[in-house]
Amino acid sequence: MTNSRHKFNKIAKGEAEKPKYPPPFSLRLTYEERARLDAERGDQSLGAYIRERLFGDDAAPRKRRGNSPVQDKEALGRVMGALGQSRLSANLNQLAKAVHTGSLPVTPETEADLREACREVSEIRDALMRALGKMPGGAP
Repeated sequence: MTNSRHKFNKIAKGEAEKPKYPPPFSLRLTYEERARLDAERGDQSLGAYIRERLFGDDAAPRKRRGNSPVQDKEALGRVMGALGQSRLSANLNQLAKAVHTGSLPVTPETEADLREACREVSEIRDALMRALGKMPGGAP
């Protein structure tokens, strides 16, 4: 309640803070109009496309948040497909359960399997990082 009093007092004194951005504008479209805009905009956001159509070269540039951080969509698709086809996650889950129950025998074969799983996970991580435009190892 103190916070709302504080805001009311600021408003009463004429000290109200200006909003960072003007309020959004809403526009009703028919399904056909919206479908047409969606088809014409391509990969561009709907808001950016409309601003460009309205203001042309005079449209103020916007900060890009990067709706899609994916640099290489084809590579990402390959990696995600390989990950989906692998039994890696299920196998790692089974290993984790065995570790927690104490039923995982430590043999040279088990150790080799664990090392192979770690290598595969590392390869998948590196491929995902490359697809996202990041260099494996932490460099941008």
